[in-house]
Amino acid sequence: MGLFSRLLNELIDIIEWVDTTNDTLIWKFPRQDNAIKMGAKLTVRESQVAVFINEGKIADIFQPGMYELTTQNMPILTTLQGWKYGFESPFKVDVYFVSTRLFTNQKWGTKNPVMLRDAEFGPVRLRAFGSFAFKVKDAAVFLKEVSATNPVYTVDEINEQLRNTIVSRGMDAVAASKIGILDLAANYDEVGNLIKVSIQPDFDLYGLSLTTVLVENISLPPEVEEALDKRTSMGILGNLGAFAQYQAANAIEKSAENSIGGNLGAAGMGLGVGAAMMGQVGDLFKPNNVNSFADTPPPLSTSVQYFVAINGKQEGPFSTSQVSQLASEGKISAASMAWKKGMAEWSAAGSFTELAALFTDNTPPPLPQ
Repeated sequence: MGLFSRLLNELIDIIEWVDTTNDTLIWKFPRQDNAIKMGAKLTVRESQVAVFINEGKIADIFQPGMYELTTQNMPILTTLQGWKYGFESPFKVDVYFVSTRLFTNQKWGTKNPVMLRDAEFGPVRLRAFGSFAFKVKDAAVFLKEVSATNPVYTVDEINEQLRNTIVSRGMDAVAASKIGILDLAANYDEVGNLIKVSIQPDFDLYGLSLTTVLVENISLPPEVEEALDKRTSMGILGNLGAFAQYQAANAIEKSAENSIGGNLGAAGMGLGVGAAMMGQVGDLFKPNNVNSFADTPPPLSTSVQYFVAINGKQEGPFSTSQVSQLASEGKISAASMAWKKGMAEWSAAGSFTELAALFTDNTPPPLPQ
């Protein structure tokens, strides 16, 4: 350093820091040989504190205000230097300014999906991101534990550590909260407060205060989100019959649009086919349709119908129960001619396997004597 610079430094008796940055946490006041004049003026602005370090130990800490450096306002340094009866000018001391302003819009997020267990879906992987805000609440602790002797210390130098802490501790807090995956989006504020409370003890170790944690998004893997979308769609559809009719109507509309300016006959045919399809789809979802998803069983199939010859005349058709009635009344016998659908010619009623039992003598034999 040149002679002029040294002389200029000797004349300077105002110690201050005008912060023109947005990310500086610590700034060391530059002075040749760290020499400070007795009676120098110290200006500490709002959102700052000034820390005097003597021989590697923290001495006096000054809150916002203007000070003239004397034994009265430097009690610790006076004791350390042994200034019992007066000053020795100049004296050597390191002066660090610590910014206590609020540093906002600091980003955090999971680099990789975090595995959590959900009560409804079981093990799931989550991604989350958001922002947080912090400030220095204990300048002495921050100097001792974090910045040390760095003349300038910025947010970027500690941000990675803070982000990792939020992700690690924060996801543990989310898992412990037992909030369902589907309910997380509606509880971002609650989740943010849970993360904040769980992480504050870690910030205390750095002399920092975590003022805000905002959760901007918590998302599932794409394949899980796709499955949820399908499940949601099914719930929204509700009446499948109405949805099928709606789809058929859309198909008719598109068919008509595609036929404008083309073959009118083809357009008419397309509309006819569409109308028929719509009718079939509508019938499919009618409650009484046998192919519908109604809770009632379909009707029983129609029984076989028989035609029989009685007194030389064709009578019928008769059901199996009616044929049984005719046999019991003696109007027909096993030799009576009968016919049913699918037969090439008439045959004796007794030759029908399903009717043979009707002509068997079911009278029991006499009791033994």
